[in-house]
Amino acid sequence: MVASFAALVLLSGCEQKDPPPLDQQLYVWQRQWTSAHDAALQGSRADFSTLRVLALQAFPGAGWSRARIDPALLKRDGRPLIAVIRLDGQLQALDQDEVTAQIQQVLSDWQTQGLTVSGVEIDHDAGNARLPAYREFLKHLRTALPATLPLSITALPTWLHSPELPALLASVDSSVLQVHAVSDPRRGLFDPDQARQWAEAWSRITSRPFYLALPAYGVALLPGANGAPVVESEVPIERIVERRELLADPSQLSQLAAELRADPPAHLAGLIWFRLPLAGDRRAWSLNTLRAVARGETLDSRLSLQLVARNGLYDISVSNQGNLDRAWPQRVTLAVKDCDGADALAGYALQQRPDLLTFTRLRDGRLPAGEQRAIGWARCAFIDQGGSNVHP
Repeated sequence: MVASFAALVLLSGCEQKDPPPLDQQLYVWQRQWTSAHDAALQGSRADFSTLRVLALQAFPGAGWSRARIDPALLKRDGRPLIAVIRLDGQLQALDQDEVTAQIQQVLSDWQTQGLTVSGVEIDHDAGNARLPAYREFLKHLRTALPATLPLSITALPTWLHSPELPALLASVDSSVLQVHAVSDPRRGLFDPDQARQWAEAWSRITSRPFYLALPAYGVALLPGANGAPVVESEVPIERIVERRELLADPSQLSQLAAELRADPPAHLAGLIWFRLPLAGDRRAWSLNTLRAVARGETLDSRLSLQLVARNGLYDISVSNQGNLDRAWPQRVTLAVKDCDGADALAGYALQQRPDLLTFTRLRDGRLPAGEQRAIGWARCAFIDQGGSNVHP
């Protein structure tokens, strides 16, 4: 009996405990806040614990620029708030005193506006050769900030090759490993296998918590000088040229997130999604899709035809009743009788026969999950919705 009890105690002590669930956070990266932030913040509150908000940027030549946040919205939101300071990687050097003073002023101003800052994140894409100087700056900043205020950094996978990395990571409380858009953008925004390898390698170097920054957005590539592409993101570039659109695949990210939840690398504390999507943001996943990925839901887009009739005049729309954003359908065909007028709206062209209306897509576009888009109108005696089809 004693031996059996001892064996039971031994087995209990060796039993593997489930890892804690991965935290999920959001970057709020708009330089100018609008009324659309209100709905986006409210809609994201249930699924994302913390907001990492762009606060201040420094660019070579352009100097310092503050993001025009809405402090009332952040105060009402109430989630933990991390101020992100973007120091462009092309800056020749970091003036420790000036940068520290700028950060302290932002923190003071936010506090005056009634905001409680839960941490500071430095986003600086330093080259490997400059990591020793970057570490010295972080040590200086750490002593200038309140001891109770966590300090984190955004980190690059290329730093894995530097012997300076362990000491750099030891100078901050946590790190955020950016695993998207880190190589030639012509090769895509994201590689899930590579991201997993980087996370595993990072976990073997750091002894402190780290997060993965994951993409929920797209960019366009414009032709540039010497063959190098110009990247267009949330800010339009006023040039009439052909654009190649790149978009992070929600299915790939959903699969990676599921794998990380089931078997997280050591010290991985959570996932941070870039970025909070606003209504009308054509280069970000919809909030419905982002939430579905964060929750681990099965992704599905369900396109259907919507007809609204008023005295024989039909407004024709396509809706996406799933949780996954979807490309505009290639074609929509309607079985009709006795039509005396019809037309397509922007993005579609109409071909008309006595018994059939065909709306054909002219350009690319996305139909966000949970939304609908008007494609045309028709004045007909009858439209047979059962005989009509949406062709993805």
